[in-house]
Amino acid sequence: MMKKALACLVNRQDLSEEEMMAVMEEIMSGACTPAQIGAFITALRMKGESVAEITGAARVMREKATQIKVEAEIVVDTCGTGGDASNTFNVSTTAAFVIAAGGVKVAKHGNRAVSSRCGSADILEALGANLELSPALLAAAIGEVGFGFLFAPKLHLAMKHAIGPRREIGLRTIFNILGPLTNPARANVQVLGVYDGKLTNTLATVLKNLGSKAAMVVFGEGGFDELSIVGPTRVSELRGGAVRDYVVQPEDFGLKRATPAEIIGGDAAKNVQIVRSIFAGEKSACRDMVVLNAAAALAISGKARDMPEGVKMSEELVDSGAAGKKLEEYITFSRKAA
Repeated sequence: MMKKALACLVNRQDLSEEEMMAVMEEIMSGACTPAQIGAFITALRMKGESVAEITGAARVMREKATQIKVEAEIVVDTCGTGGDASNTFNVSTTAAFVIAAGGVKVAKHGNRAVSSRCGSADILEALGANLELSPALLAAAIGEVGFGFLFAPKLHLAMKHAIGPRREIGLRTIFNILGPLTNPARANVQVLGVYDGKLTNTLATVLKNLGSKAAMVVFGEGGFDELSIVGPTRVSELRGGAVRDYVVQPEDFGLKRATPAEIIGGDAAKNVQIVRSIFAGEKSACRDMVVLNAAAALAISGKARDMPEGVKMSEELVDSGAAGKKLEEYITFSRKAA
């Protein structure tokens, strides 16, 4: 199938969902050479990945992932694509603890750094969390604490065949998009940040195809793979089986506009300092960024009536110390399990 697929792609022809699934099966079973994988992901990138192609690839990756069985009607993920070159601190990871403190189960899928010096795995490790939890313990963490960190390399073992070609090419490829679409706990509600505004509607449609309950796929103008307080955010919202596109501004929710410099991150130590200061109740642009992104998840999951109520809830969860307490609860749980 790989050779046939390559012939289609170099002629700029889309693959069907079934054809894409067949190619991904070959890649993930070790049947393709590194040269074939490299050529395939490059040709796909040059043509532009279609909804059907992304859907097919995500289906196979989901199937091959180690499953985390969570007993909950709603499971949220805040994993984004990364690769946005904005170098912000760990907004989605910090927001995840606010969401969990609000009583929503969070299965945070993530990895080491992509678009910054410190990814979600790096910050959690620096905060003292154990990343080596077994699937059973991760399910228990989500059930008991309300949060679990799903470390992608440990749960997507069949992806090992694509690691070499991806690293050697050094370009964004379909695999950058697939991470947030392949949560091993099958999170059915997502706030998914992307590195390119053209992807919001595409990925919201893919999530619809994959059976997601609800999602907000977002791109902050100026290059942010999250809802932004620096300027407008493009949103593609999946709700009730339909995708709707709109734009939001920080002022819509009573939040003050900030400069990019105010939300910049750094290495793990710097980002730990930012997270700790937010959860200690310090008012800042970083806090507002977390509040806005947590609000989106509280709203899209149905915990809050709408975004304005989500912002109010998020502020209360941060200021009361509940979010910081949730972080400590998870660190303690993960270390006991070590």
